[in-house]
Amino acid sequence: MRQQQAPRDRRAADERARGGRARSDRARSDLPRGDGARSDRARGDGARGGRGPADGSAPGEGGLHSRVLSELGPAIASGEYPPGTVLRIDELESRYGVSRTVVREAVRVLESMHLVESRRRVGVTVRRTEEWNAFDPALIRWRLAGADRSRQLRSLTMLRTAVEPVAAGLAAGAATPEQCRELTVLAAEMAASGRAADLAAYLVHDIAFHRVVLEASGNEMFARLGDVVAEVLAGRTEHHVMFTAPDPEAVTLHVRVAEAVRAHDARAAEDLMREICVGALRELDILAP
Repeated sequence: MRQQQAPRDRRAADERARGGRARSDRARSDLPRGDGARSDRARGDGARGGRGPADGSAPGEGGLHSRVLSELGPAIASGEYPPGTVLRIDELESRYGVSRTVVREAVRVLESMHLVESRRRVGVTVRRTEEWNAFDPALIRWRLAGADRSRQLRSLTMLRTAVEPVAAGLAAGAATPEQCRELTVLAAEMAASGRAADLAAYLVHDIAFHRVVLEASGNEMFARLGDVVAEVLAGRTEHHVMFTAPDPEAVTLHVRVAEAVRAHDARAAEDLMREICVGALRELDILAP
């Protein structure tokens, strides 16, 4: 029976990892590190690394409006166009060499994120940052690519520290047997990929692990933060605000979280997840002070 169960567990982990890869838009061979990595500091500012357009569409699917969005969105998020700036549709047409329809499609996406608002006879106005949808994964991605990266990372990691330990404690009481198996297998996959220096796989399993914890909490609000956490983990890696190899101690903490959830030990699960998140904050103190 154990021999039959192991392949099933492995298939479940593979399916979860593929889901984490698709939802986080990050399955790339040049994305190494996930939670808790060590060694020397990586360098450089990192390119977008071949991800799809900022609106989540695959290359070629979004067409021209995705290209406009992928340039205009980060420009707004970085402060190149500060709040109160009025963007004229005709000027955007000329700047990007596209039609008015294409510009309006891109603007509609930005409006849905509360970055801008359109008014007749006025134009497209950049809204105050307090009004932005700070949890939108694309906006998080854009802000992590800008000069305000350190503050954004710290803010998001503090959010993780407030939410994920509680989610882990709740998961210890609410996780299904399937979710418990997924966490166990994903933690084992993190350990295996770390030992094999398969850093891209490590990140995929790390993202999937944290997504399962949030979903297993039984709290729909926590579950919706899965994409936010995915962007944080992948963004730290992409922009080299990470050490360069998985830390065995951090991997062990993930394994122990999985064990605590499976044992229905809410206190242990919460405390162990808090150690993971506090460790991520300590890394930021070193790498992004």
